[in-house]
Amino acid sequence: MPNTEPLDQQKAEPTHHHNEGGAHDHNSHSHDHADGHDHKQTVTASNERRLRLVFLFTAGYAIVQAIGGWMSGSLALIADSGHMVSDAAALLLALIAYRIARRPADATRTYGFHRVRVLAALANGAALLALVAWIAWEAIARINSPAEVLAGPMLIVAVVGLLVNLGGAWALWSGDKSDGNLRGALLHVMGDLLGSVGAIAAAIGIMLTGWTILDPLLSVLVALLVVRSAWGLVKDSIRVLLQAVPQGVDAETAERGLAELPEIAEAGHFHAWTLTDDSAIATVHVSPAMGVDPLSLPPLVSAWLKKRYAIDHVTVQVDPPGRLNREHG
Repeated sequence: MPNTEPLDQQKAEPTHHHNEGGAHDHNSHSHDHADGHDHKQTVTASNERRLRLVFLFTAGYAIVQAIGGWMSGSLALIADSGHMVSDAAALLLALIAYRIARRPADATRTYGFHRVRVLAALANGAALLALVAWIAWEAIARINSPAEVLAGPMLIVAVVGLLVNLGGAWALWSGDKSDGNLRGALLHVMGDLLGSVGAIAAAIGIMLTGWTILDPLLSVLVALLVVRSAWGLVKDSIRVLLQAVPQGVDAETAERGLAELPEIAEAGHFHAWTLTDDSAIATVHVSPAMGVDPLSLPPLVSAWLKKRYAIDHVTVQVDPPGRLNREHG
């Protein structure tokens, strides 16, 4: 549990008190950033335009694909439209990230509006899992009792989807390669492209053989792709909302690593959580080693956590020597 006793020695530099996920309300502590006091993400106008264009094409084609699947009787097209919806949602979340980056934090939302993305991702993932359950139920019914599939319209819709995905992939590939949002969106579009290729293959197979069972079989394969992305959205969103430590961070290991630094005598009460996809936050208590200036510890701890765990926002409480050991004893 965090230390709530007043600090009676070594008054460190006062700073802001963020009341989110494990932040402490001590009388005095220091606040340090490796890259400045700013939670905003970098916005590239060209990349935002590319994402907006690909989102409009993806969302628009998902609607066309759903209608085409219903009219042709193709469950595979309906399943792939669900895949397209999941990727359109991912593109929308990336666009929201760009918009959020322009909105400054205020007195009520001191970390800004980043969690809007998390809530949207959770809702999207839950809806997609429900869609997958319906697709699986319908696919089993069609395997047991095959339904008529109009392979011609199915092929036309799938070819249009392939062209849309090729255009989207080119637009994203020619953008800024260093943009994480753009790289993630490109991976989603490549998945859609493979789905379109599968739908084309199934349509041609049905036209040549008359095996309509190919349609529900393909729908199950596409549904598995949707499950993977949907479950990832749900799992990652829950991790963030529960303020679990970021991936790759272990609180006990971090405390031991800090305590092993020659300038630090003790380290404890380490807490870390995720603010956005590329921003992690931590708070920690440390005590200075003999003869070490307490005010030198916040930038030292911040730099170490930045290098070791890519944590870019650190609040450091400097405690008197011996206090942390007494609390753990």
